[in-house]
Amino acid sequence: MSKYIRESELSFQVNRQAFIDKDILELERDAIFSKCWLYIGHESELENKGDFHRRKVGGRNLLLTRSQDGEIRAFYNSCPHRGALVTREKCGNSKVFRCFYHAWSFNNQGELVGMPDKAGYHNDHNCDGSKNLTTVERLESYRGFIFVNFDKDAISLEEYLGNAREYLDLVADQAEASENPQGMEVLAAPQNYSVRANWKLLGENSVDLYHGVPTHKTYFDIVATRGGTMEKDSLVGEGRDLGGGHAVMEYYSAWPRPVGKWIEGYGEEAKEIIDNNIKTLEEKFGAERAHRIAKKNRNIWIFPNLVINDIMAITIRTFYPVEPGYIEVDAYALAPKGEPANFREVRNDSFLEFLGPGGFATPDDNEALELAQEGFANAKGVGWNDISKGMNREVPQATDEAQMRAFWRQWNKLITAEEALKEEQEKEEVGRA
Repeated sequence: MSKYIRESELSFQVNRQAFIDKDILELERDAIFSKCWLYIGHESELENKGDFHRRKVGGRNLLLTRSQDGEIRAFYNSCPHRGALVTREKCGNSKVFRCFYHAWSFNNQGELVGMPDKAGYHNDHNCDGSKNLTTVERLESYRGFIFVNFDKDAISLEEYLGNAREYLDLVADQAEASENPQGMEVLAAPQNYSVRANWKLLGENSVDLYHGVPTHKTYFDIVATRGGTMEKDSLVGEGRDLGGGHAVMEYYSAWPRPVGKWIEGYGEEAKEIIDNNIKTLEEKFGAERAHRIAKKNRNIWIFPNLVINDIMAITIRTFYPVEPGYIEVDAYALAPKGEPANFREVRNDSFLEFLGPGGFATPDDNEALELAQEGFANAKGVGWNDISKGMNREVPQATDEAQMRAFWRQWNKLITAEEALKEEQEKEEVGRA
């Protein structure tokens, strides 16, 4: 039995050391963040040649850009000369990146194109390209979502995503609600904030519908005053293990959806737009899939640290542990391109009201996560978290915890892989003796 997970037919427990132990965090950095596909950005953020963004992914400083040849590339944001960042700006458009320290310059294909006092170096100083920017080992995209992997031998992104691709498709296909679809786009700059809690708590919370009504009751009360009342099918749905640590909960709720669920608070003008959205989706995908795209909510957790909340608006969240009890979070709003300006305003208000750092949900959630992290100080006395809800059901409900168990099984597999291999080798040696 794993020292981190205790599982039986109707019980699933996680050792609280997984949230507080520094050695476990180091294992996570090596076994997970250095080997799994990690989200870095969206293709809509790189519309033009020369567009770039500075991103921190998996603890690495990276530079994501669309080069002059049109290719999207990711480089380590570190000068090959003495290590300084080659760009300090968060984003912009440039053909050349110039290191502040000694003014080495690189084009946006990563090639060294200039350095002061070139005569001080041998003629073949960069003949092997070793002084160019170092390219991240792997970069691939799916439906506009761009991922990197620091393991050159990793499986392809599509294989890695597996069954989760179906749910990314449901998000991306919302752009098809327009009669002239132009794809999805990230809106403005990301929201950056921190939480004094373990990174895995934020992942769990993102696919935890069980806490919705008690923790966010004020929001549901406000939505009710605008015509978004709780009905018999509200919060009804399923939680699913998608394999590979990926998980989703798909369900109905009282809140509106800009793509296909109108409430009075949106106003009559928005109703016409949403009615047209549904009609267009039905023409393109049929009534059943259109209903799923427009009416159902999805909270998607892509292992290990990408969450897409496709609810009253769409948010992309990534998070990375600085310490066992401290994480940094980046959150982006996602929407179909080409929406009418007044309707985009409705969408943004809906996004900020619940999902924004100052909204009804995020501060409540962060408070809950920080209280849990404080409670883990009692780990020697109360050593295990219970994540068993729904194990007695044949089909897990959205308010159950099957989606969390999906993450933890994959987490445990990766964290204990080296230990399991060593045990297997020891058994083989004993067998040969």
